[in-house]
Amino acid sequence: MPPPYDHMGPQMKTASHMFKFCQRQVAKETISCDLCLALIVSHAAAAHVSSTPETYWKSVLPNTPIPKAVSELLNIDTPPGTRVDEHHVIDTRTPQPGARVDTTRSSSAKILGYTSEGTSLLFLEKDMNQGHTMNIQFTKTSSITRPSSSPFLAREVANTIPFSSKSLPDLYTRFSVKPGSIESESMKYTIGLCEEKAMKGEEKYCATSLEDMVDFTTSKVGKKVKVMSTQVINANKMQKYTIDSSRKLATTEFVNCHKRIYPYAVFYCHKVMGTRAYLVSLSGEDGSKAKALAVCHDNGGKLYPKDMVFKVLGVRPGTTPICHFLPENHIVFVPY
Repeated sequence: MPPPYDHMGPQMKTASHMFKFCQRQVAKETISCDLCLALIVSHAAAAHVSSTPETYWKSVLPNTPIPKAVSELLNIDTPPGTRVDEHHVIDTRTPQPGARVDTTRSSSAKILGYTSEGTSLLFLEKDMNQGHTMNIQFTKTSSITRPSSSPFLAREVANTIPFSSKSLPDLYTRFSVKPGSIESESMKYTIGLCEEKAMKGEEKYCATSLEDMVDFTTSKVGKKVKVMSTQVINANKMQKYTIDSSRKLATTEFVNCHKRIYPYAVFYCHKVMGTRAYLVSLSGEDGSKAKALAVCHDNGGKLYPKDMVFKVLGVRPGTTPICHFLPENHIVFVPY
């Protein structure tokens, strides 16, 4: 016997799946009722507009495949056990022992979420040679709840939700977030970072929808782009890696988009002068492989806290180019 909604069109079936998914997640307290409603409205809106986030991407970037870091945030009803990274997701609704929100004022450290304990992604450009070893812990930016419940909203829906510091009390209520909690501080931190003035030589934009991300990046680097991200097996595991090879990207004109912690998908996108990007192949001591994106800055003194750089790398900021690997769900738009 066919399902009771089998006669529905594809959009209505998707909305039906979304409603059932939301029911399950609300019951588990992994998302709020208001976020659930926003997701249902977002999917229902797709039935009445000519472009969904996915079709918008394909219409503007027809020759650029949607990367995993983005597709994961479009298909939120992935069956349990089918996500290779599902086992290392941190649910920040249950605060981990010693958990805190990083409040360093250094721009790059803030964007990437580095703390004094989590700086293994930093290294010197001169060390990017075959055979060089380093202890690395690749990470993924967690969501307020879970990556599977922190999807892109359709732009029509995202634009109806305020995104400003002055609206935080209303946002806490809207998303059932308790003021003073880790979740509320993460939301405050993300909005504050987005509201800060851009650094000298930086062009920045916080995208609250996939459509906004596409518009900003294509306005900076054009529509002939490759989209790249770090791919790691056994992420969130500290281990020794050996560099197998590295390839410098041919252009310095690229846009980084960094996943932020928020109830729905928000990316901090920016184009920064004096940077270079590399694609680095590594082998872990446990036999696993990684293809990581590394970004190097000429003037690290403006990007990282001096005490952090000296402690981790033994150099003073500004004296030598400093690099960092990008977490898995951060992406780079590279023109070709």
